Amino acid sequence: MSTWVFGYGSLIWNPEFTPADRCVATLRGYRRSFCMSSIHHRGSEAEPGLVLALDAAEGATCEGVAFQLPEDRRDTVLTALRERELISTAYREEVLPLLLSDGRAVQALAYVVDRDHRQYTGALNLADQAEIIARAQGGKGANRDYLWQTAQHLSELGIADAELDHLSALVRGLVDNRLA
Repeated sequence: MSTWVFGYGSLIWNPEFTPADRCVATLRGYRRSFCMSSIHHRGSEAEPGLVLALDAAEGATCEGVAFQLPEDRRDTVLTALRERELISTAYREEVLPLLLSDGRAVQALAYVVDRDHRQYTGALNLADQAEIIARAQGGKGANRDYLWQTAQHLSELGIADAELDHLSALVRGLVDNRLA
């Protein structure tokens, strides 16, 4: 049986493994959201950033990329993915149904935010998110670069995300004003 994982943020542009297959996919009942405080990769304990998470929302859909893990490296890739994604207990690994753009339906691992975790920030509006993302820096670099890379790759894949595009523009404006 094939193992799939759903990428909705940095996994899209930096999966850190070569998949056996990949396909644009849709997940129903969740939305892509900057609703998780990042104290490791894109922020710090002193200055948390924000990262994307799948946040349950009635009637929502999230388009991203489904990656089929290579069978000969499945366990190694899963271990690396879990070390990367489950760095704190703010994400839960769940198996969720995806519809692939070629019509196939698969079950895939997905990393969903735990709304009861202290890192959940679902109540922040876009202006507040932009302020945080514009200034935060973490172990994997600037928070704004994570946002912009994700927005760019979604656009290249033909995946529309108006909220992410608007947030990108807000952050770019803040960064440009600080540099001026």
